[in-house]
Amino acid sequence: MSYLVVPMIWKEYFHHHSKLNEAPRVTQTGDGHPGDALNIALIGTDAELIGGMTAAGWLPADPITLASSIRIVVDSVFSKPDDQAPVSNLFLFGRKQDLAFEQPVGDNPRQRHHVRFWRWDKLEENRPVWFGSATFDESVGVSHTTGQVTHHTGPDIDAERDRIAGELQTAGWVDRVRWMNDFQRPREGRNGGGDPWRTDGRLAIVELEAHSVPARTP
Repeated sequence: MSYLVVPMIWKEYFHHHSKLNEAPRVTQTGDGHPGDALNIALIGTDAELIGGMTAAGWLPADPITLASSIRIVVDSVFSKPDDQAPVSNLFLFGRKQDLAFEQPVGDNPRQRHHVRFWRWDKLEENRPVWFGSATFDESVGVSHTTGQVTHHTGPDIDAERDRIAGELQTAGWVDRVRWMNDFQRPREGRNGGGDPWRTDGRLAIVELEAHSVPARTP
């Protein structure tokens, strides 16, 4: 009982009473408005996160600048693919994203899967935690709130969450995936660009397998 059953009970208890409950649920825009909702958390080092996402077919995204914004418009008009199109800055824990990745959709620069990650200052089971906001860019247009050129995101953020978890598993970088129910309440909202989102409320918690890879920054 002491060496088998009780440790299993405590392990299950901490999974249901995780410090992840203390985390914020939604990012913020630079002017303090609600941004994209969080829907995934990766547990592992920065090298493991970068290695896993790269192995799963994700590319690092460029920072957004005037030049990169113009490039988005030009690429969209001429249907020119851009595998490293920039993502706008969203904020969590008082800072912009630490890492951002994307997957293009064919040769269409107007559509892409993308995710931002922020490292938490707390540990989960003695390992770093990275909160992610994964969305699908459906089109390029003008923001409903700022009038700036931006990607408009699709409402189904659960599909993007599940996509990342599944691709990391397929790439062989996952120890296990667990779920935190009712992480998001309410189950729908709008981001800083005015685009709607909806969710079943669950946070995917992906525990990455330990890999010996050098730390590097996209």
